[in-house]
Amino acid sequence: FNSLPKKTGTFIVDVHPDWAPLGAERFLELVDTQGFWKGIRFFRVISGFMAQFGIPTTLEVAAVWKGKTLKDDEVLQSNKRGFISFATSGKDSRTTQMFINLVDNANLDGMGFSPFAEVVSGMEVVDQIFSGYGEGAPQGKGPAQQRIQTEGNRYLKKDFPKLSYVKSVTRVEDKSEL
Repeated sequence: FNSLPKKTGTFIVDVHPDWAPLGAERFLELVDTQGFWKGIRFFRVISGFMAQFGIPTTLEVAAVWKGKTLKDDEVLQSNKRGFISFATSGKDSRTTQMFINLVDNANLDGMGFSPFAEVVSGMEVVDQIFSGYGEGAPQGKGPAQQRIQTEGNRYLKKDFPKLSYVKSVTRVEDKSEL
C-alpha cells in the first residue's frame, strides 16, 4: 500500500488465514482484482481508533462487488494496533470495507470484528494517514459512505481532497522478497 497525499509511504501487510479464513481469502481476492485498489481512499479515519477504507472508487468496480457479502469469521485474535479487520453492519454483512486499528481496540472483539491481517512494517506510515475529516456524515464532517458508493472518487476528490489513498498493492508470496 502507498498512501498520503503529496507524500508517499509504504506499509507491508501479512495476511493470516488461520486467524480469519474467509476474511483473509476475501482480502487476497481483492488484492488480485485488477483495478480494485487504485485510488481507494481512507475515507473514515478517527485518531486514536482506526482508519477505514475499501469502498471501490469507480461505479463499475462497485457494481462487481455489490451484494457479495461474506459470512462472519469467528474472532480468534484481538483487534490490536496494526491489525486489520473487515467492517460490518450486522451478521454476515462484510463486503470490501476494512479498517486498520490505530490502537488496541479489544472492545471490538465482542462485536464480531475478526482480524485477518496485520501491518508488519510501516506502521509509522499508517499513523500519518490523514484524519482531519474524522467521522463520516451525518455524525461527523467526513464523507458520506452512501455518496462514495454512488458517486465514487469524483465526490471524494471534490469535497474531501486531503484524504489519503492507495496508489498500488502488490501481492508477495515469498517473504524473502520484502
